[in-house]
Amino acid sequence: MFTMKILVFANDMAWYELTEGITGVQWIRAENIASFADSDDMAAYFNLSDDANETDHSSFKRPVFINSVVDTLKEIHAAGNVIRINGWNSFLKRTSWEVAGNLNDDFLAVFKAMNKTAIAVPDEPGFIAARIIAMIINEAYFAKEENVSSEKEIDIAMKLGTNYPYGPFEWADIIGIKNIHALLKNLSATDNRYKPSPLLEQAAMKNQ
Repeated sequence: MFTMKILVFANDMAWYELTEGITGVQWIRAENIASFADSDDMAAYFNLSDDANETDHSSFKRPVFINSVVDTLKEIHAAGNVIRINGWNSFLKRTSWEVAGNLNDDFLAVFKAMNKTAIAVPDEPGFIAARIIAMIINEAYFAKEENVSSEKEIDIAMKLGTNYPYGPFEWADIIGIKNIHALLKNLSATDNRYKPSPLLEQAAMKNQ
C-alpha cells in the first residue's frame, strides 16, 4: 500500500498539531530550512516556520504548503506550486483548513491522505477565521483597557457564552500576540476597524 511521504519544517507545537492521529502519511521532520530545501523525493512539503513567506520555494517540484497568514501569495511572489494555509497554533488540528492558491489535484491528494477538508478562500490577508479571532482578541484588549473586566473573567465569559475552545487572552497566548498584532496592523492599513488597541500594541512590543 502506498504511503505518502511528507516533509515538514515546523516548531514542536506545529509538528504535533499537524501529525497527531494521521496514520496514512509517512511524516518526516526537517531539522532546518537547508535540509528542508535539499530533499527532493517527497510527495509534499510543509514549511510552517514563522518566516515561511521569506523562503523561495520555486525549485520544489511537488506541492508546498506554507504558513503565511498575513502575507498573500501575490505579495510574496510565490511560485505556482505553493499554497497558503493558516499555520498558527491551534488551527492545524482542525479537520477543515482555509487555503489560498491553486488547489490542483496534487494538493487535493495530500488533503485526502491527511483526512482534511480544503476550503478555498481568496488570497487575502488573514483568511477568514484568523481575521475574526484577531478582532475578538482586539476587542478583549479594549475591554480590559477600559476596566470592563479582568483577563480571566473575560476568558471565562467568552468560553461559556460562545462555546469557543479558548478565551481571547488564552488564544492570544497560544497563537502569539505578535502574530495577532501583525495581522491587525496589516488589515488596519485599509480598514480602521482592525486598528490594534493600545494595550494590545504594548503586549506585542513586550513580546518582541
